[in-house]
Amino acid sequence: MRSFLLMGVIYSTLAIAPVQFDREKVFRVKLQDEKQASILKNLTQTIELDFWYPDAIHDIAVNMTVDFRVTEKESQTIQSTLEQHKMDYEILINDLQEEIDKQFDVKEEIAGRHSYAKYNDWNKIVSWTEKMVEKHPEMVSRIKIGSTVEDNPLYVLKIGRKDGERKAIFMDCGIHAREWVSPAFCQWFVYQAAKSYGKNKIMTKLLDRMNFYVLPVFNVDGYIWSWTKDRMWRKNRSKNPNSTCIGTDLNRNFDVSWDSSPNTDNPCLSVYRGPAPESEKETKAVTNFIRSHLNSIKAYITFHSYSQMLLFPYGYTIKLPPNHQDLTRHQVLL
Repeated sequence: MRSFLLMGVIYSTLAIAPVQFDREKVFRVKLQDEKQASILKNLTQTIELDFWYPDAIHDIAVNMTVDFRVTEKESQTIQSTLEQHKMDYEILINDLQEEIDKQFDVKEEIAGRHSYAKYNDWNKIVSWTEKMVEKHPEMVSRIKIGSTVEDNPLYVLKIGRKDGERKAIFMDCGIHAREWVSPAFCQWFVYQAAKSYGKNKIMTKLLDRMNFYVLPVFNVDGYIWSWTKDRMWRKNRSKNPNSTCIGTDLNRNFDVSWDSSPNTDNPCLSVYRGPAPESEKETKAVTNFIRSHLNSIKAYITFHSYSQMLLFPYGYTIKLPPNHQDLTRHQVLL
């Protein structure tokens, strides 16, 4: 009986051990022609590649620079194939775990205190939302718009004056769990906006005319998982019908051309769109909030990481929208 209990303890410990990425590599490949694009796509038939840019195989095209992560075991095969076909490549990260360890190897000035100079876990972010309301009650309010599948709250911070109705912009960060710099930006934006009002002319003028609704962490469950179990986790943590694979790509779960992208119907892929549009509690909470504020919300901005791009207004088509010229003009102003 004692040995049985001991084995149970050992098993439990192993079961919750964080994923390690020792000697995993990140490659950057510059595709020169259709043949090279096909070679890279064909590699995914036998080797699991975690695409960082673009984030899905169907977006790979000629004259594109493609970044992807591969395990140590498969890295030699990848390197040999690229060299065999004289494909232009470089290794951006030689040992991913070393880079991950650096993100946690940051000394805290005060233990447990929120910081704008490093990444904060979910508990610190929740405490930070409370403190922002306490410090700036005239400018910041917190709204719970729903909860996640693991019953974590979804908090939106409203930034702006409380007297009268104003136009608004909705902003979200952290829809993909592993993109930590995205929630970090939203925290920094709220902090800067609140403390600058009445001091900075541009910010004061902006907040006199409009409000911001900021969702600091969209994918709370996934964000927590990326801190505790798997730094490269991307999706949320919902269970999928008829599959042992966990999670949905919340970015592909909206009811907008939901089934237009190929290869997004496999629950085991990081780009899985979910069993139905707005099937996820997180997506449903956000869309319900926006629908209930359609009279005031005039724009929706979502912040991601890694690629230095400004995408507008859709990510599922290359067809230009009717107001493309207006969008381009505003892009230049930014």
